[in-house]
Amino acid sequence: MPGRGGSHEIFWSAIFSAPYVVVFLLFVIYPVCYGLWMGSDLASYETLFSDPIYFRTVLNTLLLLIVGVNLKMILALLLAEFFLTGRRWIRALFLVFILPWAVPTIPEFISIHWMLDAQWGFINNFLWNVFGIMGPPWLARPDLAMGSVVVAYVWKWLPFWTLILLAGRMAIPRDLYEAAAVDGATGVKAFFHITIPMMRKLYVTCTLLSMLWTLGDYNTVHFISGGGPVLSTHVLATLGIRDAFEIGDPSLGVAVVITALPLVIPIMLLLMRQFRRDRAAA
Repeated sequence: MPGRGGSHEIFWSAIFSAPYVVVFLLFVIYPVCYGLWMGSDLASYETLFSDPIYFRTVLNTLLLLIVGVNLKMILALLLAEFFLTGRRWIRALFLVFILPWAVPTIPEFISIHWMLDAQWGFINNFLWNVFGIMGPPWLARPDLAMGSVVVAYVWKWLPFWTLILLAGRMAIPRDLYEAAAVDGATGVKAFFHITIPMMRKLYVTCTLLSMLWTLGDYNTVHFISGGGPVLSTHVLATLGIRDAFEIGDPSLGVAVVITALPLVIPIMLLLMRQFRRDRAAA
């Protein structure tokens, strides 16, 4: 009887798990394997590496990862400390602060795109009507367009990571700060000697997660600059979509995505290592 009961449980477990296995095979395993097969054409990489736009795209991706992510996370850490104060006007300000993250992404980025329009945009019209100066062509110069992408990216995702770090900051025992205050460690000293050490693991984990998500970020560049001017602000995510659909070369588009693996794999390994450390410490 025990043997029959055990086989009966295995049978029904297989029946109930079969739909999930089928979905996983169809929508995860198959697309990944098919994409790797499409990206196995060496001619696509020869075409890709001979294109100067690709190397500019790699630099833009690194710029968004290094400057955009770190600027966002540093500001999030500082703002988490700021919003922790219990003043009523700061709590009201926090509700306004999280709106960029709460509002849907695409309408926000489309609005920012038109705000940056050199002739009709809100920013240049404000500069002209208030200060009497001509605003720069924000989206017509590669440096200004890429800078606009970075600023829009930070503005959109800063509230989310501030909220995460604020939750981590609230988990730090208040007794530590009270004991430090007795020794004269308040304000900036308490921030550097208590907050940063206690928040280090969470901060590193959030930064690595943010890097992974940023590598797949398509909306920011597409809706802010469209990859322009003259294809100078593309990142790997948008260039892969452009090559696969606009040019009509799926193999080349997949090749672009695969070249992001040297960035994705180390970040994933570091993230897994960080998770193991956190689990061991717990």
